[in-house]
Amino acid sequence: MATIKIRAKEKDGVTTVKALMTHPMESGFRKDSKSGGMIPAHYIQEVVCEVGGKMVMNAHWSGGVSKNHYLSFKFDGGKGETLKLTWTDNQGKSDSVEEAIG
Repeated sequence: MATIKIRAKEKDGVTTVKALMTHPMESGFRKDSKSGGMIPAHYIQEVVCEVGGKMVMNAHWSGGVSKNHYLSFKFDGGKGETLKLTWTDNQGKSDSVEEAIG
């Protein structure tokens, strides 16, 4: 199952990227109501966006970011190229998606 939905549109030389990412984003500070034990931390640590093999955005996150989050950012150029967005979490899992910039 894909965990990233993305749109990338260029207008007047500036590309706007909008992404929805599905992830539980557990901080590690909540207790399980049934067992009383702590729920282990499980959150995205890094989000990277590349265009033509060049990094245009890099974000470092922690457990303080909400689950199933929305991300939007802009950068110069990009029309006709392919954008790649990748996340990696604290458990070593990752997902990636590519989208042509329209």
